[in-house]
Amino acid sequence: MLGNLPPETASFVGRDEELGLLKALLRESRLVTLTGVGGVGKSRLALRAARAAARTDHPDGAWWIELSPLRDPALLSATVAHALGLGELSGRSLDESLCEWCAERDVLLVLDTCEHLVESCRHLVGELLQAAPGLTVLVTSRQPLGCYGETVREVRPLPVGDADSDAVVLFRERALAATPQLAAAFADPGRAATAVEVCRRLDGLPLALELAGARLDLLTLEQVAARLETRFEVLADPRAAGRPPRHRTLRTAIGWSHELCEPLERLLWARLSVFAGDFDLAAARAVCAGGPLPAARVERVLAGLAGKSVVRRTVEGARERYRMLDTIREYGRQWLGELGEEAVVADRHAHWYAALARQADAGWLGPEQLDWYRRTSADHMELRTALEHLLGSDPRTALEMAGNLWFFWFCCGHLSEGRGFLERALAAVPADDPAHRQGVWALGLTALLQGDLTTSLARGEQCVRAAEGSADPETRLRATYLVGVSVLMPGDAVRALALTDGRARSAHAGRPYGLGRLLCQLVAAYALSDQGRYEEATAEAAELRDACAAIGDYWLRAYADYVLAVAALGLGRPGEAARHVRAMLSGKRLLHDSFGIALGLDLLGAAVAAQGDGELAARLLGTGHAWWRTVGRPQMGSPSLLALRDAGERQARAAIGDEAYEKAFHGGAESRPQVG
Repeated sequence: MLGNLPPETASFVGRDEELGLLKALLRESRLVTLTGVGGVGKSRLALRAARAAARTDHPDGAWWIELSPLRDPALLSATVAHALGLGELSGRSLDESLCEWCAERDVLLVLDTCEHLVESCRHLVGELLQAAPGLTVLVTSRQPLGCYGETVREVRPLPVGDADSDAVVLFRERALAATPQLAAAFADPGRAATAVEVCRRLDGLPLALELAGARLDLLTLEQVAARLETRFEVLADPRAAGRPPRHRTLRTAIGWSHELCEPLERLLWARLSVFAGDFDLAAARAVCAGGPLPAARVERVLAGLAGKSVVRRTVEGARERYRMLDTIREYGRQWLGELGEEAVVADRHAHWYAALARQADAGWLGPEQLDWYRRTSADHMELRTALEHLLGSDPRTALEMAGNLWFFWFCCGHLSEGRGFLERALAAVPADDPAHRQGVWALGLTALLQGDLTTSLARGEQCVRAAEGSADPETRLRATYLVGVSVLMPGDAVRALALTDGRARSAHAGRPYGLGRLLCQLVAAYALSDQGRYEEATAEAAELRDACAAIGDYWLRAYADYVLAVAALGLGRPGEAARHVRAMLSGKRLLHDSFGIALGLDLLGAAVAAQGDGELAARLLGTGHAWWRTVGRPQMGSPSLLALRDAGERQARAAIGDEAYEKAFHGGAESRPQVG
């Protein structure tokens, strides 16, 4: 099934009638919004409905966009584009790219948790629906978007009737998951009636039921019922008196769960609320330890919160992550404010992730590259939250952090977001600050891949001037690379080579594998190939590939394989070219590099066409075309890239004829590419 729907992390109970109605609504209305109080199960219902709809009604799949960690409305389009796997190379606005992508597809988008971004979501959804007749949007929010044609459906709590009603089944499941030996207790008719009463007091709210069920590891059913009877009077928030009863019920249930936590668990709950999304144990220790909660005890206390359903634990391979539901996080933030720790914990959080960015920059070019790619991708929302905080509290550290994340913006497809953070940080820090140099270089990289070559060249030249007085050859070579690639892309291979050839790189003596030297070598190898000097290009690219292999780099090594493939094709060795480009594509898939995959498919199509297989070549070129549509302007407008792709098309057409070519090409173009 196409799309990116997340796995269901818990069993799904009941909701058969709602699912049937929602299925019908999604066929009748192009915008359906599920509303309801926090913790009522909107997201879980939307996920189950989206999975069913994708199987039967949306051939281009269902795509999940989680918005709960997003705080800056300006990043909404970038967040949606990234979830869809869209790059940002066209120079157009992201809204235009999103409209174009959706206009060509029969697709379901799910925008999850929109209540804090209602105005921005209303604007974007309106634009997308107007541009894309095959688009359907499913929204979860505590309030409607207010768009024309929106169908609003309130998600109600689970029904509470007898011992087999949905609310009681969910309560029982969560209780048995925490304490399996309770099975006999639920089988007893009298105690089953007590369970029904507990669920009735909790209004059938799924989150409240889960929290209460988890407490049966310490309390009996009768104790839970008795405590609920008194706690609902004691814990009810007077400020919530004007709110609907279910809002008060949920708040009271969370407050009851909070009251039953140990003091250190309450403290950790409050401090964990600073995390916007997922986090790991190391981050929890660094950010939340202090005072009565030493770092050595954080793991045990965190396990206690997970056992009480306050924190959800997930394991992917060897990676263990934790997360709070929004409603529970909101409660914790209120307590963090009561403790007077909001500023200090936010500072700890921001500086932990700034240090992580510093480590990632140092480790990117080496054997841990894939690990850093996965880690920064997993921590994306926390990095974003840290940068937002630092821009207001410590702009210099924000600039240093944004500059250290150059690879995340440039290599991992977050161009608009990175450019925005870099521009804001550069504007807030004096130009003579040492952090400016890295920030300007990183800004030039983002502009380069966005197709804004005027800005990338200007920033490169600015870096060259700043590096003139530097004793660090790495700084000079990075600046040289940015200028060289900025003139290479529009077709000036002669100047690019003059800037980056072996004499320029000799300044890097003693540090043969520095990033700047390797980047310059890549430009030189491609410039040689562009000039038809294929033997020299092969020598440069082979040296670059071997250097990358020696240090464990995947990202640059894949581009070295690309140049080797171009050179082999130019030398009349298409089979060798195909082997090199397949190696390149393997590397790019590991890093989910859509731009690199699009480049590689064009080249593989040309190599296969040169071997005489016109049908496969046409399919590859069609698939490449589909990938280019996800990253923006095809071939970035580069004359050499366009020429290579067009040569492959001519050979393929000559081999099988125009009609067969068009059929195979469109078959490849309809392959609906996905990264991975």
